[in-house]
Amino acid sequence: MINIIWAAMALIGIVFAMVNGTMDEVNEAVFKGASEAVTLCIGMISILVFWLGMMKIAEEAGLLNKLSQAFKPIVNKLFPEVPTNHPAMGYILSNMMANMFGLGNAATPLGIKAMEELKNLNGGKNEASRSMITFLAVNTSSITLIPTMVIAIRMKYESVSPTEIVGPTLIASISSAIGAILIDRYFYYRRIRKG
Repeated sequence: MINIIWAAMALIGIVFAMVNGTMDEVNEAVFKGASEAVTLCIGMISILVFWLGMMKIAEEAGLLNKLSQAFKPIVNKLFPEVPTNHPAMGYILSNMMANMFGLGNAATPLGIKAMEELKNLNGGKNEASRSMITFLAVNTSSITLIPTMVIAIRMKYESVSPTEIVGPTLIASISSAIGAILIDRYFYYRRIRKG
C-alpha cells in the first residue's frame, strides 16, 4: 500500500510540474537530492561502522551481556509469555541494546528475528500475540542513550555542537517508551475485561 502512495505522490508531483511549466526545477531538485543522499549515506557509513565496532568491542568485553542481564528482569515482566531462555528473549534484548545506542539499522535485523521467534511461540498464527504487540510498541519507542545516526547527520552538516541532542533525545525517548508501555498495558487489560 505504501508503494502505491509514494508512486501516486511522485506522479501527481510530475503532472503538477508539467502543468505549471516547472519541470526543469523538478529535474534539478531530483538530481541535487540524489547527490546529497549519496554524500550523506557515505558520511553516515563511517559513523555507523565506528559505533558497530564499539558495539562489537562492548560485546567482546561482556558489557552488552551485563546490560542485557540488568534489563532481563524488566524484559521478563514486559514479556511474561516468553520463556526466559527462549531465543526470542535474546533477540529482544539485543534489539533493545542496539536501539539504546542509536543503531536503528543494526537493530532492525534483530527485531525481525525477534518477531519471527515470537510468531513461532504464537503457533505460527497470523494474528499478533500480546508479546508481539508489546515488542512492536517497545521497539518503536525505544530508549536511546546515544542517538548515533542523528549525531552523524549533525556532524555531516557541520553542527557547532552535534552531541547537544543527547539530553533531549534521552528525555524524549524515555517519555515515549513509558507512554508506549502504559498504552500497551491499558489496551491489553481493557481487552481482558471485555473478553
